[in-house]
Amino acid sequence: MSIVEDLQAIENQIAAEIEATANLADVKAVRVKYLGKKGPITEALRGMRDLSAEERPKVGAYANELKNKAEAKLQAKETVFQAEALNEKLQAEAIDVTLPGEKPATGTKHVLTQVMEEIEDLFVSMGYEVVEGPEIESDFYNFERMNLAKDHPARDMQDTFYINDEVLLRTHTSPVQARAMDAHDFSAGPLKMISPGKVYRRDDDDATHSHQFHQIEV
Repeated sequence: MSIVEDLQAIENQIAAEIEATANLADVKAVRVKYLGKKGPITEALRGMRDLSAEERPKVGAYANELKNKAEAKLQAKETVFQAEALNEKLQAEAIDVTLPGEKPATGTKHVLTQVMEEIEDLFVSMGYEVVEGPEIESDFYNFERMNLAKDHPARDMQDTFYINDEVLLRTHTSPVQARAMDAHDFSAGPLKMISPGKVYRRDDDDATHSHQFHQIEV
């Protein structure tokens, strides 16, 4: 059998095996088997040394054409299988947007918040009103309305966080009571209220002290 006949037989074998491939692994196996350095095409071309000078170029061109055709068919199959694999992956990873989402994990209320709310609920059940006010307060409401004289120790810089001479961080929630009384119409009835909230005083933080703490005034 001549080299050309060998190559023609190989061409038929490649075409049949490429047609029979079922996945990317099969395509890779056919490529290695026929187009690799130890494949039958390379083996058949070893006999070219026995050909005449006129035959060698023709056989060489035919062998290259055979390789190019085989590679093109393999590439086409590979493209099909890659598309199928991608489609299967997309199907497997598809998200049903109609399903309910996962609720984010939430923490619990701080223990101080829980205590404050329990106290508020208790007083509300007895008819009291919960009134809140600003944490940044005026000197007038924080001290003057509490009858704290200008020379009272509570006004000292070492006890109070002053923003300026007239504005400070409240040192108690009593200013809320003063504001509520200013706004309340006592002719309509008494004022029953509690004033919970954060207050601030200069202090060194440790296990039993804090520059910020909570008060609830009745």
